Amino acid sequence: MSKQIQEAYIVAATRLPVGRRKGMLGNVRPDDMLAHAIASVVAQVPAIDPALVEDVIVGCAMPEAEQGMNVARIGLLLAGLPNTVAGVTVNRFCASGLQAVAMAADRIRLGEAEVMIAAGTETMSLMNQITGNKIALNPAIFARDENYSIAFGMGLTAEKVAAQWQVSRQDQDAFAVASHQKACAAIAAGNFKAEISPYAVSLRLPDLQSGEVTVKHYLAENDEGPRSDSSVERLARLRPAFAARGSVTAGNSSQMSDGAAAVMVVSEKILKEFNLQPLARFAGFAVAGVAPEIMGIGPVEAIPRVLKLAGVRQQDVDWFELNEAFAAQALAVIRTLDLDPAKVNPLGGAIALGHPLGATGAVRTATLVHALQRTRQRYGMVTMCIGTGMGAAGLFEAVL
Repeated sequence: MSKQIQEAYIVAATRLPVGRRKGMLGNVRPDDMLAHAIASVVAQVPAIDPALVEDVIVGCAMPEAEQGMNVARIGLLLAGLPNTVAGVTVNRFCASGLQAVAMAADRIRLGEAEVMIAAGTETMSLMNQITGNKIALNPAIFARDENYSIAFGMGLTAEKVAAQWQVSRQDQDAFAVASHQKACAAIAAGNFKAEISPYAVSLRLPDLQSGEVTVKHYLAENDEGPRSDSSVERLARLRPAFAARGSVTAGNSSQMSDGAAAVMVVSEKILKEFNLQPLARFAGFAVAGVAPEIMGIGPVEAIPRVLKLAGVRQQDVDWFELNEAFAAQALAVIRTLDLDPAKVNPLGGAIALGHPLGATGAVRTATLVHALQRTRQRYGMVTMCIGTGMGAAGLFEAVL
């Protein structure tokens, strides 16, 4: 017997402040960050018994080492959820956190669950390199020309996009500076306060000369990446990072970061039973594949797909959280789809705020649903490019 599709609603969404690689969260384990995000989102909905959570789905782009061993299950247990709550880790690289949200919503929409938690966690500080602790590419990738681009580094794909879509170095640097300016203004205005759950860090630091161990405590409250001193003149002095004559630099690329976020998704039945006021309705999700060498253009294919699925026009979307993997690809997406720049990342993007890989989709979902409530706008989208040539887009409708 077929079931009628029901609506899925976000009733709480929170995140840790995003830290720079080797920065304020550099020594914090990803399962501890995840546990904090999960415990915080549960605390935001005290009416719901944590035992009602059917499953916790967690995105992680490099699920190994400290963030291996099914970090979802470990994180939820560390958060104090009962043993009856299950957990699963999913990986769609940079879209892992958004994929987790979509999967959780789908369980609700199909009537298979009433309460779900979607999350993401990633430490780029504790991983040896961006591709994980052990690189083991399939040798067949290099045996055929059509597969060779699978092994391209992300920076090289950004150079390919910059060349093919004719995005100049000057435009990339200007876009990057604007990202920092918007992010700094948002922090100063307190626009992230509602979505951030501050994290208390305790570090035990050995003194090799004295043999003593000192304990350092501090509270991570704000995103660490935005720079108020960023300028086009400063960025212009940076050398290309990935190609000798290229235009992509460390200054116009996303920052390597640490972070975690969690979202609670429930059915309409739960809304009514516990008299909950939702932040947003999950309106749709889509993914698409593109050539690996131009992976950054992925949102160009994913965005129209999700809009078609949801029956929503692009001009009716009020807010786009477009992950700024690189200024080159973000600008190429904006120009190709003719997105209104004023609607794209009004609070800054990953160039300033950071990109903790598998956590980013959940982080940006938290940013979006709170922003829609604050600005009283209706439709918002989280979208990003994905390594090996994909794009993802999730659409949300604020419940005002």
